[in-house]
Amino acid sequence: MKQSLKRSLYCAPLLYPLLGWGVDLQPNDIVAPLPDKRYAQVTYFNTENSTFYKNGSVVSSKQFGSPVLDAQSVIAKLTGTYTLANHPAASFVQLPYGSVRPAGSLSGMPSDTGVGDVTLATAVWPYFNRETRTYLGLAAYVTIPTGGYSSMQPFNMGGNRYTTDIQMGYQQKIIGDLDGMFAIDTMFYGGNSQCSVACLSSTNVALNQKPVTTTQAGPIYKINQIFTVSAQYYYVAGGATTINNVYQNNVINTQRFMLSSLMHTDIGRFSLQYGRDMGIQNGLIQTRVFTLRFMKEF
Repeated sequence: MKQSLKRSLYCAPLLYPLLGWGVDLQPNDIVAPLPDKRYAQVTYFNTENSTFYKNGSVVSSKQFGSPVLDAQSVIAKLTGTYTLANHPAASFVQLPYGSVRPAGSLSGMPSDTGVGDVTLATAVWPYFNRETRTYLGLAAYVTIPTGGYSSMQPFNMGGNRYTTDIQMGYQQKIIGDLDGMFAIDTMFYGGNSQCSVACLSSTNVALNQKPVTTTQAGPIYKINQIFTVSAQYYYVAGGATTINNVYQNNVINTQRFMLSSLMHTDIGRFSLQYGRDMGIQNGLIQTRVFTLRFMKEF
């Protein structure tokens, strides 16, 4: 099980649903890996967010009349596979570098460019059957606040807090070359005691966030030995924030989709993904997410 990029941008409390992604899995990430393999992966991630919602209603005040928040990152990841107590296992380290740029009615706010937070993860497969294409995987992730962060900026590539995530994924054959997958994860957030501008405060205050649970499910179809396609549905819930223990009434309740394609070649595996939010309760709605990945065994 491998992690794709979380929404790691740090911004004002009203925009906090941008932080609400859990761990997105690519097609066949739940398939147990062969042991003693090493992989390098580079991901380009691009997203646009617009139209601000508060408790399901569009906010049209001056600052949020026509907001646009663009983000892009290049993410490097190294993965190693092995056997743990006779079960397949994998671990990876991931580091992003990117930028977040406000535009539209947010254009007066500064952008940020730099290194994001490091993520470490380990996954193990308690059950796997390659003949029946049935897999059950468990994974744990921790994100370390190593990225750039300034409490005097509303947007930062670094989060200035630890996060942990626990995930379970299941995949099995449905018929022929068609598989179905299901995954659920819960992300837990550490506190940030140095939240100033992002918390609409002139001094540093304490920001805390409730856990976020993400459920994803969908079909995966292997067209041939080269091409695989997938469609995934996501439901995200939780994540309300408090500032100095004052509840902000900004629970995340988001539905979104992702379309994916994989291409296996002699030089490595390419993947292309496109998706967007279908509905959101609080924050900026994501109108586009685009990812391009290349992974190679070495």
